[in-house]
Amino acid sequence: MKSVLRLATVDPDERTRNSLKSMLLGIDTVWLEAECARYEFFMDVAQQTQPDIALINVDANQAKGVQLVGEISRALPNCSVLVVSASQEGSLILQAMRNGAREYLHMPLQLEDFIAALDRIRISLGGSTADGSMRAGKIITIAGVSGGVGSTALVVNIAASLAQDPANSPVIIDLDLTLGDADVWLDIIPEYTIRDVSENISRLDYGLLKRSLTRHDSGVYLLPRPVELETGEPIKTDDLRRILALLKATFSHLIVDVTKSFSRLDLSVMEVSDKVLLVTQLDLSCLRNVVRIMQFLERVPGLKEKVAIIVNRAGLEETDISLNKALETIGRNVFWQLPNDYSTMVGARNNGQTLCQFAPKSRLTRSLNDMVRRLTASESGTKSADEPTKKKNGLFGLFAGR
Repeated sequence: MKSVLRLATVDPDERTRNSLKSMLLGIDTVWLEAECARYEFFMDVAQQTQPDIALINVDANQAKGVQLVGEISRALPNCSVLVVSASQEGSLILQAMRNGAREYLHMPLQLEDFIAALDRIRISLGGSTADGSMRAGKIITIAGVSGGVGSTALVVNIAASLAQDPANSPVIIDLDLTLGDADVWLDIIPEYTIRDVSENISRLDYGLLKRSLTRHDSGVYLLPRPVELETGEPIKTDDLRRILALLKATFSHLIVDVTKSFSRLDLSVMEVSDKVLLVTQLDLSCLRNVVRIMQFLERVPGLKEKVAIIVNRAGLEETDISLNKALETIGRNVFWQLPNDYSTMVGARNNGQTLCQFAPKSRLTRSLNDMVRRLTASESGTKSADEPTKKKNGLFGLFAGR
């Protein structure tokens, strides 16, 4: 796992305090551990949470703010103090730095200045910058175009394939809040679910989130869907993004299993994903849905370019639609084809094992591992072949001239 800088802040001004919180949501390697509205209470907050960074806005009372800088610096020598203020008065800056502030930033706080200050603090703590080993984890969202195409099987086994590399720490997020069954595939009974995490979002930190995850013996972590069925959406979009932000800062890969309904939650995670894998089979119904879904995703700016189409169970005898004719219909190249091997996949599921554990030398496992290697290569800049190249024909034109 990668470390994350834990930050506590004090600012009596609610407006600027909320502005900082909004900024932190977009920074994957920083987690807001605690916030405080009173200078006199912040020492207790800092001693309880032991943050890596104490951010102090001194504008409400410069004398109290600067005094607090000195108190924090003396009491918590491992905590870097970062001062922010709308004042550029030289005497205030000098006083803050003499009292132990590592950085002094001008308000309104600019993202690039803040990140640069974080990088300097990180280096002083013996870490690396945002461009080095502390880079944020990748989010891969997997969606099936129809029920039964094998999207959850790919979620579980892509994560397990990634876990074979000791440098990786993949975590599965089951976002099918009604009928998700990633826990069944892994044969584990989790103690906590994603709903438990969202209900404690106001006090969520790395320790609490880690305790909410269940680890499979393949090395994969799981944050499962709620146990009970319920109407409505039990998780807010903003809460989900906060969960994803902390997971990105601590795990190498987030593999997200979404629903077939492309709900608001599904789209929100797709928007922040690095890759969206659309799983299909080569039959008429699935290919029709690929076209419909791609038309829908084109309405969301920047989403279409993230999509890679995966053909599952290629070579299934029941289908007589060729890949070339399918490409003509969907207007995009296929990123990968996984061979049909129903008995191996079912055997792995029935034993609560991943393909890498159950049948490491099978053709299906080798193909899946090759696909994951290509995915990770594309993360580092290798050009994807998943670009539109074919002219679309009518869907039922697939059957013309067979």
